[in-house]
Amino acid sequence: MQTILSDTRATGDDAAATVELDQTRQGRLSRMDALQAQAMSLEAKRRRDLQLGQVRAALLRLDNDDFGRCLGCGDRIDPRRLEHNPSAPLCISCAERAETD
Repeated sequence: MQTILSDTRATGDDAAATVELDQTRQGRLSRMDALQAQAMSLEAKRRRDLQLGQVRAALLRLDNDDFGRCLGCGDRIDPRRLEHNPSAPLCISCAERAETD
């Protein structure tokens, strides 16, 4: 999965490149569309980078025999939660507390 995310990140970097200001090559509306596409690409890149960081952190926890333990309280994370999201660092209780803080 880490390789897939890295490959996808490289592809997304091209889409997030700077939009040129040359209006002789494209009209104002086309430029606005390009700016919107660029903003969406930048947000997608941010999300991919976040997910890649979460996967790397989960792999480190696996290497350190800490995988499956909540980083908040130290209890075991429910296996069903890990099946849904193997990179989950928190149990449900700690994740819900983190959302309300």
